Amino acid sequence: MATILSESATTHFIVGLRDVHAVENQALALIDRQLDRLKSYPDLSERLRVHRGETETQIRRVEEILASLGESHSSLKDAALSLSGNLAALGHVIAGDEVLKNSFANLAFENFEAASYIGVITMAEATTHAGTITLLKESLAEEEAMATWVRDNIPTLTRRFLELDAAGETSSR
Repeated sequence: MATILSESATTHFIVGLRDVHAVENQALALIDRQLDRLKSYPDLSERLRVHRGETETQIRRVEEILASLGESHSSLKDAALSLSGNLAALGHVIAGDEVLKNSFANLAFENFEAASYIGVITMAEATTHAGTITLLKESLAEEEAMATWVRDNIPTLTRRFLELDAAGETSSR
């Protein structure tokens, strides 16, 4: 029974890693669409640039773990979620408060990413692959830090949006 559970847990762990890889590619698409449109918000732009680098590192970590298991990421999942990320970001372009809507979505997405890492860490604990947990926890910490930064900066961002709007300047981006 333990062998079946272990084999099943390993299968789910690998699928979970592929899902996390695809979600990180979706994150890159979301970040890239926003970076093109943040001229009035340099602090947000800089934090997104930093997190973009973290996201690239997270993708490499997942690829390293998958390779250590003799597996690879799913190109189909990566492409589908990357497209989804682009469409989600484009959906806010027409909004007069685009920057706010993107920040609200970013907060939700960062928490989704964190939850995804918590899930794969739990799966790793149920397998013989506990050695991967350190790398996964590094990514989890980065996602949690970004979620906290976004949440903590929504008031400042909102005030900046209102100030720009009141001055008749471009406030949406």
